[in-house]
Amino acid sequence: MDQERINARAVLGAIVALSATAISFLLWLLYVHQAATQFAGRWIFLPALNAFLNGLSAVALCVGLYFIKHENRQAHRTSMLLAFGFSSLFLISYIVNHALHGDTYFPGQGAVRAVYISILASHIFLSVVALPLVLTTFFFSLSGRFGMHRRIARFTFPIWLYVSITGVIVFAFLKVYAY
Repeated sequence: MDQERINARAVLGAIVALSATAISFLLWLLYVHQAATQFAGRWIFLPALNAFLNGLSAVALCVGLYFIKHENRQAHRTSMLLAFGFSSLFLISYIVNHALHGDTYFPGQGAVRAVYISILASHIFLSVVALPLVLTTFFFSLSGRFGMHRRIARFTFPIWLYVSITGVIVFAFLKVYAY
């Protein structure tokens, strides 16, 4: 087995381990950790910031798709790095928000609640899927394995875009029905 293949396996193994660790941490944060509410007041803007960052990520993803369809690889790369940056900032802000505020209860009832729960469940499930896919897609691109990058990006892009858009939708539901 050549060195390049061994390195790829090691990196992909590290991506799986990093993703599992991050997901485990988020599960702990959401279901075990008690929110530090004494500090929460100053950070009330975080849910709106999270939605804004998700929206920026979705826009950058769509712009990146446009550029690659028009064979502008440099602009595509810049757009995708921006999407990754926005998503990374979102994740940091999301962690801080949940550490301080905990979960937000959705008070809507009936059909609205069913729609909200459906969107939230798909958002959560696909965000778990998206993390290793995004990291793997970036690895293949940054290591010059563009064939593998294209193959995986066909799955990564729609999942990442869906997660970004539904993040904004979940915020909108909570904003409209929480007050």
